[in-house]
Amino acid sequence: MTELLRTVALAFGYQRHALTRPIDLSLHGGEIVVVLGPNGSGKSTLFRTLLGIVAPVAGEVRWAGRPLAQHSPRELAECVAWVPQSPGAAFEFTVEQYVMLGRLGRLAAGAAPARADRAAVARAIERLGLQDFRERPLSRMSGGERQLAAVARALAQEASTLVLDEPTTSLDFGNQGRVLDVIASLADDGLGIVYSTHDPNHARRAGTRALVYLPEGETAFGAVDELVEPATLSRVYGVPVDGAHTADGRLVLAIAPALGGRFNR
Repeated sequence: MTELLRTVALAFGYQRHALTRPIDLSLHGGEIVVVLGPNGSGKSTLFRTLLGIVAPVAGEVRWAGRPLAQHSPRELAECVAWVPQSPGAAFEFTVEQYVMLGRLGRLAAGAAPARADRAAVARAIERLGLQDFRERPLSRMSGGERQLAAVARALAQEASTLVLDEPTTSLDFGNQGRVLDVIASLADDGLGIVYSTHDPNHARRAGTRALVYLPEGETAFGAVDELVEPATLSRVYGVPVDGAHTADGRLVLAIAPALGGRFNR
């Protein structure tokens, strides 16, 4: 598999203060790396560092085998597309107009979208099942529909990797499943995916490897099955975590009820 992303002794944070100890991770085509950690642990800061928005405190980010700083904006747009947490209504853009924003990094300065750009937008809209919403303003879409439109915008960019910041935040149960299914299907097509979540069950459902933020600035990077489990998660979140297996053998995780609490009766 082609290596898309690698960090080398990467320390990240603000004002030269690293939020964790140096991180070494890698991402290949077809892999999904899930990032888990408490609020304020630095998941979004890591993503901004991977995208070049925030400079590393130390170490290096490499896209397609080259240091991030050596990529032009257009070259970086070929490597990575960004899906923010809870995308807004984006003024009164229609879905089609919003998805077209994903092509901006591919266009020369001042150039209008060409046939290839319109075709990429049409493919992304179809892939996310949004054909019936092409002309609908984002302000009239549900949260789940807007999230799918944000993924379509990133997909239209035709980058080799998608980075998604908590893509299921504030979505209802059904839309959470739809977004996770889309993420898994994109990896099946050979894209690299990095996304953060607060739900370890989401990590196990749509993840191959995990980066987990541990106490005292430590992190662990490895297989999802090895890291997203009760003992590790209890350390991560500082609460007891239980696991139970479903009839088909899947592990489902939950916070253990407090001793003597009403849910223990």
